[in-house]
Amino acid sequence: MSYLHVSGFGLLLILCCWILSGIPMNWFINGGVLMEKKIGLLSDSGKVWLKWWDKISGSGWRIHHLHYQYIGSNKVRKTWWRKLLVTWVLVWIMVSLWIFWYLSSQAAEKRMETLTSMCDERARMLQDQFNVSINHVQAMSILISTFHHGKKPSAIDQTTFARYTERTAFERPLTSGVAYAVRVLHPEREEFEKQQGWTIKRMDTLEQTPVHEDDYASETLEPSPVRDEYAPVIFAQDTISHVISLDVLSGKEDRENVLRARDSGKGVLTAPFRLLKSNRLGVILTFAVYKSELPLNTTSYERIQATDGYLGGVFDMESLVEKLLHQLASKQTILVNVYDTTNHSHPISMYGSNVTDDEIFHISTLNFGDPFRKHEMLCRFKQKPPWPWLAIITSFGILVIALLIGYIFHATVNRIAKVEDDYHEMMELKKRAEAADVAKSQFLATVSHEIRTPMNGVLGMLQMLMDTNLDITQQDYVRTAQGSGKTLVSLINEVLDQAKIESGKLELDAVRFDLRAILDDVLSLFSGKSQAKGVELAVYISDRVPEILIGDPGRFRQIITNLMGNSIKFTEKGHIFVTVHLVEEVMTSIEVETEALSKNTLSGLPVSDRRRSWGGFKAFNQEGPMCLQAFSSTSSESELINVIVSVEDTGAGIPLDAQSRIFTPFMQVGPSTFRIHGGTGIGLSISKCLVGLMQGEIGFVSEPKIGSTFTFTAVFTNGCSNSNEYKNQQINNQSKSLSSEFQGMTALVVDHRPVRAKVARYHLQRLGIHVKVDADLNQGFSSISCGTAVIKMVLVEKEAWDKNMDLTALFINKLRKIDHVDPPKVFLLDNSISSTKSAVKSGIHTPTVIMKPLRASMLAASLQRAMGIGNKGNCRNGGFPIPSLRRLLHGKNILVVDDNNVNLLVAAGALKKYGADVDCVDSGKIAITLLKPPHHFDACFMDIQMPEMDGFEATRRIRDMEHDINDRIRHGELSVEAYENILNWHVPILAMTADVIQATHEECLRCGMDGYVSKPFEGEQLYQEVVRFFKSTPMHTQ
Repeated sequence: MSYLHVSGFGLLLILCCWILSGIPMNWFINGGVLMEKKIGLLSDSGKVWLKWWDKISGSGWRIHHLHYQYIGSNKVRKTWWRKLLVTWVLVWIMVSLWIFWYLSSQAAEKRMETLTSMCDERARMLQDQFNVSINHVQAMSILISTFHHGKKPSAIDQTTFARYTERTAFERPLTSGVAYAVRVLHPEREEFEKQQGWTIKRMDTLEQTPVHEDDYASETLEPSPVRDEYAPVIFAQDTISHVISLDVLSGKEDRENVLRARDSGKGVLTAPFRLLKSNRLGVILTFAVYKSELPLNTTSYERIQATDGYLGGVFDMESLVEKLLHQLASKQTILVNVYDTTNHSHPISMYGSNVTDDEIFHISTLNFGDPFRKHEMLCRFKQKPPWPWLAIITSFGILVIALLIGYIFHATVNRIAKVEDDYHEMMELKKRAEAADVAKSQFLATVSHEIRTPMNGVLGMLQMLMDTNLDITQQDYVRTAQGSGKTLVSLINEVLDQAKIESGKLELDAVRFDLRAILDDVLSLFSGKSQAKGVELAVYISDRVPEILIGDPGRFRQIITNLMGNSIKFTEKGHIFVTVHLVEEVMTSIEVETEALSKNTLSGLPVSDRRRSWGGFKAFNQEGPMCLQAFSSTSSESELINVIVSVEDTGAGIPLDAQSRIFTPFMQVGPSTFRIHGGTGIGLSISKCLVGLMQGEIGFVSEPKIGSTFTFTAVFTNGCSNSNEYKNQQINNQSKSLSSEFQGMTALVVDHRPVRAKVARYHLQRLGIHVKVDADLNQGFSSISCGTAVIKMVLVEKEAWDKNMDLTALFINKLRKIDHVDPPKVFLLDNSISSTKSAVKSGIHTPTVIMKPLRASMLAASLQRAMGIGNKGNCRNGGFPIPSLRRLLHGKNILVVDDNNVNLLVAAGALKKYGADVDCVDSGKIAITLLKPPHHFDACFMDIQMPEMDGFEATRRIRDMEHDINDRIRHGELSVEAYENILNWHVPILAMTADVIQATHEECLRCGMDGYVSKPFEGEQLYQEVVRFFKSTPMHTQ
């Protein structure tokens, strides 16, 4: 741990204590009182975050509540509080002392590490330089063996040796001199002395009585006594030339050194001694010179016999170490001592003094190549260690901070006592607000059920009345009443959705759905209004959008319905155009961008630039290529589909001053808007929330008197990834039945507006028809007469048909004269009922009129009737197939459970209309009795809210009963023949209720129900639920 770690630990500990004491108190003092006021000012996401924070911090608040009650209130005696403060001070004094001790020890350890590093560095350099000198001395021994003993006569004399050693002294930086002593046997002494001209002198007298350098004279030395062999010095470097003629075997240290070198064949060192003349401490390194190169396994006797002489290098240790320390001079001066520790009990000092003021020292081992002799370097700092000012300042600073915090804590506790009453009052107000929120939700659920239940009876009875024989006036009255009732139900749903949004309880489903089928259904809702106004209404979906998506189709339909409903309200002429693309397609496609140009629109009227409607989206504000690459990688990994939907109209537009509040709940453009068009003003607010739940964004661009374009994005999952395994019966059957009859046919579309022609081509291609597009009738006739493909049908836009009546008559006459067995059928595309009647009355030709907006089912039915192929009239107004529902329910025994007689009558009438046999009961207990196996019912429709026993409890008991019987049948306790040979009893139970808040789909599945049908019944929803359980049965007709 470093100083930063220790300081950070101390400050962090103090900071934690301060946070635990100060921040929660300030929260309750400053923020808690204002909480209730801020709740009303927060946005929807802010309220959700606040509730989440409330749950997370609930336990912490309770702890602080106890803290205030037993510490911060007046119940605490002053003496107890003083003890707490004294304890706080004493603890932090101990902590400060520990920090001082720790930092001081860290400083001492760091000082020791520095000394170790410096000492090891000096020892390593001294050892490396010594080894270099040893290598050069050994090389010189080989030189002497070669050129002195190996040459006859010798090529080396004293002058040559002295000159050579002087010139190569730089290679031996640590040696003071080099000398060579030859081996002379006693019989050879006399002849050797005659050759050399001097007498072999003895060395031991110099060792016993050392002389000063100025008093030394070799002539005064005594001759060496008689021995078996001698080792007189014959060659010497000028710096030690005074050793010439001395017998090294006569000296104690030198004799031992020479004998060890001769026996081992390696370099050996002497113990430290005073050198001759200089009287300074030094050592001598000795190498034996042999007559020839000896093998590794040579014995000691053989080495002695092969010895020619001895080469020695003199090392002045004091001067050498001083030179090394001078090279490594630093700011922190250290004292160095070098010892010969061969004898551990009596080490010999080779360099340095023992005077120092520091008790810290470090010893580094030296290896000079002689394993017999041991050397060490001892290092110490010259100065005393400085005062640990850092430890003193840090510990003192932390103690001061701790004392300040103790003072702050003391002042805060005194303030808490004043805030405690306010806190309790705030918590009481909070409980009241939560109770009011729960009461509001319960009230909305009750009101929803109580209003929708009678509305179910009203709408159901009106639907049953429509199935009777009524004249035209009566049918008009019933339709008006039905429309008013559905409007009321829609209003109730919008208010309840807004309540769900405010409470954060709105959730989305994740089911498979066909996006194109949903838009066809929405078109059918507004087709009547658009035809009455003469407004062009169209939908185009890119081919890159998958057929099947996974998401919440109901909420997606709700968004589209809200946006298209607003467009229908405020558009009196021109068009309403809905487009669906992928986000990356819009980001990279020039075609999509240029569709928004004023000259290339659905009706020819100018529109707002749709690109401005998504200008603020996050997906478009990032770097284009990087954003697209990131989205593509995400999409490939998780199969996410990000679609972008635009609803474009040429209506009145939104005033500039009202555009800022367009998504505010219950806010409209102006008071005149409500008087003219009605509505609640929450449709766009709900749509924005739903888009957010779909991980998308919504925006708009609007210009007064030109029109508006609303654009939103939504993220779904690709439902076509496992299409080979998944087969949706309704979608696949419909697509096969529509496309198989027209597969391979070719159609010609005559329209001079490219966008409108593209819409017609899109719907025809959905039926499997190949499409050609021409701008006028002349081009169209050329394509028919000259084209290679046989055109079966010609679809002419009403505007192109009425543009030139003479050209139209000529086109019809040419078609009649074409030499084809089956001339192409001519269809007129129109979007106004009044203009269609005038075209029929013109008398030129009466083509088959197809009313827009175009939808796959309606277009297929029109083509089938005109061309006489396939089934006719299977789909009514683009909705669900009525005969298919009859085939599903025909002959099925269904039990309906509801405590309301009107609801029983309506549900029974709706099911009987499709051929089902219906039994009605008004109690969950009776239903349990009737559904006890064995029974004859194929399904059960059960109300959820009933007195005595609700639908959830009744379903649980029915499932428990079925589970018990199934287990007993499998274990052989009951006979399977007694239960109609059915091994697994499970009757489909569908929930039906008017409560759209509490009776969610998840709750129904949790209690064992198989589906959910809301009141009042709608044929399409009923079909989607029962198709999962029943198979179609053939119907016998008379």
